[in-house]
Parts: sequence; structure tokens; C-alpha cells
Amino acid sequence: MASSVDPLIVGRVIGDVVDMFVPTVNISVNYGSKHVNNGCDIKPSMSADTPKVTISGRPDQLYTLVMTDPDAPSPSEPSMREWVHWIVVDIPGGTNVSRAYSAPHAVEGPARVVGPLLPPPGREILPYMGPRPPVGIHRYILVLFQQRAPLGLVDQPTSRANFNTRHFAAHFGLSLPVATVYFNSQKEPANRRR
Repeated sequence: MASSVDPLIVGRVIGDVVDMFVPTVNISVNYGSKHVNNGCDIKPSMSADTPKVTISGRPDQLYTLVMTDPDAPSPSEPSMREWVHWIVVDIPGGTNVSRAYSAPHAVEGPARVVGPLLPPPGREILPYMGPRPPVGIHRYILVLFQQRAPLGLVDQPTSRANFNTRHFAAHFGLSLPVATVYFNSQKEPANRRR
């Protein structure tokens, strides 16, 4: 079953980004060989490329994945809270998201399914942008929502700054998250980047 929300409360993910919820889906996030556990540390150089994200669930269930940084530009002065790093919608359950999305585009109206076809493997609305924390330790949060139906037209946000996960979810009729995982990252010294 899905994991506990306790680390999300301690890490202030619940409160700063999402409301209290009960996890019902498993999400697995990996940057190369590094598995993301709540509150683990991952260097920006290690998370520069799109992670491998695997979600449980059935192929007839659709999900939306949102990745944000609520600590931008500084944890002590998060005036750009939240900085959105990635949005993928219409993801079927049981999918490896990292290689399963199509090029960014918007589709109007509900998808039409003829016969036993499965939904498309997800649409990347906002391309992945790896962490680039300028100062302090930043939290990077991946939130998974279950959809009621294909989302249809989803415009790319006009800015990555001041995104609001709760407002995004409400706008598209998404309820509480079904899974969330986060990691910490901080700026690497120039001579230590790898």
C-alpha cells in the first residue's frame, strides 16, 4: 500500500503545498540509481535530467503529476513560491512517466476512445526543469493526482514562478493528492559538481 504521510508533515509539504490526504497509489521516483525517499538529499547535478517515475494503478485510471519547489528563491524568503518544474497530465496507471509523455501541446475537448484502445501515455504540459537552488536547502515535491477523465485543454503556465498546486488542482477538478514524494537539494560548490 501507499506510504505514510508523516514525513510529509515533518517536511512541511502538507501545509505549504498540499492539504492532508491519504495516500492510495504508490509512486517511485529515481534519478539514475538514486531512489527518492521523503526528505532525502539529491544534488542538482544528479537531478538535472528527467527522473524515472513509476506509478501503480490500472491503465484505465488517469493521473496528473506536478513537480514544484516551494522554497524559491530562498527558503527564508520564498517570494516565488511555488516554482513549477514539471507538469504531465493524462498518465495511465502502471506507467513509467519519464519516457511515456508526448511533446508539449494542448488538445481541446475530451479524448475519444474507439474500441478497446488505452488512453495515451500522458501529455507533458510543462517540460522538466531540474533543480537549481540559488541559496539554502530547497524541497522538490512531486505530487500525483487522480483524474476523473482526460483533462482536454491544458495550457502551459505563463510563468514557472508563483505556481499554486492547490489552485491548479481545483481548476482542473482534481481532488486531494493520491501520492506525494519529496527530496531536498542545495547549490553545489563549483569545484564539486559532478
